[in-house]
Amino acid sequence: MTTRVLVTGATGFVGSALCGMLGDSRYTVRAALRSDRPVPVAVAEKVVVGEIGATTDWTEALRGIDRVVHLAARAHVLGDAAANSARYFTTNVDGTAGLAEAAARAGVRRFVYVSSVKVNGEGGSVAAYTSGDAPHPKDAYGESKWQAEQRLAAIAAASSMETVIVRPPLVYGPGVRANFLRLMSWVDRQWPIPLGAVRNERSLVSVWNLCDLLLRVLEHADAAGNTWMVSDGRDLSTPELIRHIGIAMNKQARLVPVPVALLRAGAALSGRGAEVARLCGSLTVDIGPTMRALQWSPPMSLEQGLALTARWYLGRGGARDG
Repeated sequence: MTTRVLVTGATGFVGSALCGMLGDSRYTVRAALRSDRPVPVAVAEKVVVGEIGATTDWTEALRGIDRVVHLAARAHVLGDAAANSARYFTTNVDGTAGLAEAAARAGVRRFVYVSSVKVNGEGGSVAAYTSGDAPHPKDAYGESKWQAEQRLAAIAAASSMETVIVRPPLVYGPGVRANFLRLMSWVDRQWPIPLGAVRNERSLVSVWNLCDLLLRVLEHADAAGNTWMVSDGRDLSTPELIRHIGIAMNKQARLVPVPVALLRAGAALSGRGAEVARLCGSLTVDIGPTMRALQWSPPMSLEQGLALTARWYLGRGGARDG
């Protein structure tokens, strides 16, 4: 008898990859969907639950389920209007708590929640973030993820269900969007990229390394009740990342050393200050405790992850964004 896992967000960027890996690992995968749609081939069953919030009915989705991986969320949108803040809390806090409470009542043994490094903050400090740091979320998305973590802790304390939290930094792979896709587009188009003078450090994680850790925490005895940081185990500056993207795409990255102060000033005038701040600033995580406690290390190298991502990008027809 195989272990049955409910995956929310199964048709998304991370969820699609996770379902495939779960299927390969002989789990029976059930997808909880907002609306009826095609699912990854590894999904054995699907249940439409509608919009995720405090009143979502999870009864059918959780029937016979042993473990849950909760990926579905209102995703972070750069520069999102303050008027939309409540939506993060409806989905990410109330929706997560509602699912966890229903899972505990249904006898689910372990609940894995994919949170975000944005619970820790937006970077800028010299030290890498750890799960033990005091949380400093800076926007509604980060705050909603932190509140969801706290609600999960309370639910776990009042039930026999084990909970696990994973906080990834930037995730890349097939389907990546936002700044990472934009950088790939710029390299593909051979545009001059004015980031050659940036001196920073960023942690990132391929979707394959993230999903590998999610499989580990589904079963590892020491994972329960803890929060885990994850990355590829190798931090890069933005120019280094761009050069590696160029290598993966077999193209020359045309980096131009524009002073960072000038970049920031221009971005502020054009309303793209937050976007440029992420490209120029530092944000790193310490995965040492994850590796030691869970006997885990990232199975895929940065070069392998970027090569597979470049293959996807070029296979979709190259530059469309940016």
